[in-house]
Amino acid sequence: MKETLEQLKPQFEQALVAALGAEYAEVDPILVSASNPKFGDYQANVALPLAKQIGKPPRAIAEQIVAKLDVSDICETPTVAGPGFINLTLKPAYLEAQLQKINTDPRLGITPVQHPQKIIVDYPSPNIAKEMHVGHLRPAVIGDCISRILEFIGHDVVRLSHVGDWGTPFGMLIAYLQKAYPEALTTTENLDLGDLSSFYRQAKKEFDTDEEFKEAARQAVVQLQAGEEKTILAWKIVCQLSSRAYRVIYDLMGISPFIERGESFYNALLAETIEELEAKGLVEIDAGAKCVFLEGFTNKEGKPLPLIVQKSDGGYNYATTDLAAIRYRVNVDKAQRVIYPVGAEQTNHFAQIFQVGKRAGWITDDVEFFHAPFGLVLGEDGAKLKTRSGEAVRLKDLLNEAIAHARKDLESRLKEEGREETEEFINHVAQVIGISAVKYADLSQNRNSNYVFSYDKMLALQGNTAPYMLYAYARIQGISRKGGIDLEQLGDNIKIVLQHETELVLAKHLLQLDEVISTIEADLLPNRLCEYLFQLSQKFNQFYDRDRGVPVLSAEEPQRTSRLVLCNLTARTLKLGLSLLGIPVLERM
Repeated sequence: MKETLEQLKPQFEQALVAALGAEYAEVDPILVSASNPKFGDYQANVALPLAKQIGKPPRAIAEQIVAKLDVSDICETPTVAGPGFINLTLKPAYLEAQLQKINTDPRLGITPVQHPQKIIVDYPSPNIAKEMHVGHLRPAVIGDCISRILEFIGHDVVRLSHVGDWGTPFGMLIAYLQKAYPEALTTTENLDLGDLSSFYRQAKKEFDTDEEFKEAARQAVVQLQAGEEKTILAWKIVCQLSSRAYRVIYDLMGISPFIERGESFYNALLAETIEELEAKGLVEIDAGAKCVFLEGFTNKEGKPLPLIVQKSDGGYNYATTDLAAIRYRVNVDKAQRVIYPVGAEQTNHFAQIFQVGKRAGWITDDVEFFHAPFGLVLGEDGAKLKTRSGEAVRLKDLLNEAIAHARKDLESRLKEEGREETEEFINHVAQVIGISAVKYADLSQNRNSNYVFSYDKMLALQGNTAPYMLYAYARIQGISRKGGIDLEQLGDNIKIVLQHETELVLAKHLLQLDEVISTIEADLLPNRLCEYLFQLSQKFNQFYDRDRGVPVLSAEEPQRTSRLVLCNLTARTLKLGLSLLGIPVLERM
């Protein structure tokens, strides 16, 4: 309820001046959401820090402020609690009016930002011709969720994948393609290289065991860097086929389309990037390599740590490419904010390249570069999630396994309920639940933390899981079907009546979505939205509970229609919130 806080703040400021004098006109009232419902809806904690300054007990100061505070249009009479907390409880009439406003708004009261920015979000960066594995799960779902939220509130979001599509390994891949699939140079549409990881392993085997092939691979690197036509064609084919394979996985996951701008894109910009760093006096020679010595980073001897930007043999590295990307994103893309959802193990790398970017003058106060780190996906043994053979779990296998688990659970539930459903229904529901469960399990964790991957936990119909959210939405659609009511056609001018405690609790929560979205815009923690949706589902279930809640379809008017509006607002909020997580809803489960 950002609007509520915006209304309350000036009223508090007036009260501070009236109670304490004009010199307190700019004092922050420290308005926050109450941590416990028994303290109301909001608390103003301003009296506590003022106590020492004024020389009075904070409670006495709080009572002075309350005596001059008029919030009667929004809140019940304010109360002072404890050492000097000012507690505020919103009036039912005010809540009713706010609900009526968002009921007529397709965006549910979430207004677009006043100053939209151009924001670049980095998507997963797999190495071409290698299978996507579980390590690509988190950057995909976190990056997609952040992009969806920022785009929804009005920012111009550019989704970029910095794929590994250049370097010496490509000599090996090109040589193998030319040897094993010579037809590739004449056709690409129907070419099947089979399993990507198998293709890579076969190429690596040839490289390790065949000296003639190894020399061909080395020559391919030279030809690639020289721009030889047939070699470039082979390189493009390997890249295209890999991208197609990745896109199948992204589509299965419901990841929004993005632009591939790989390492190769920046090749032509590397030399001029180094030249600019040299011109600005940042480059020093160390053991034949061009380096930028970093501030605040030291080696084992305690000396400044060098960031190599050009190797002694004249070659470039990842840092060079990343610096060229920073320079391009500022100068050409005109980005105002650049977000890198990348594992926490790269924290130092980003701190180093951002430092160089600032010292070079590319990163200024007008543009923010932000590393959004995340933890590891762990197995139930607490170690990094791997196959029995010790290899990284293929992302495709993990997703298919989730769908299989979801299908098994669904078929078991249908059997228990004596329901007959079509194969099409079962396939669709199993896929939505399986994929959604994987994505939600990831997003519901604070991205800074590691988390344990468990199919049983993420597919549970109880707790903070995707199935629980999806079930809450489907339950509301069931009310609609049972009553023969189209909830979307209830009308805009319906009087909302909030009398029962569960109605008030649900109403207050529905009105908090804008605060949650605003917070995520700043800190980029999607788990806040998951927690909000989980609590919303809980509060709806309490509202609709046979014993603790209220009747809906059997209620008398005007309560019946009012409660149907509450149901519809809950469903719309769930649908919007889940869509921002990249999760579709189900009308039936």
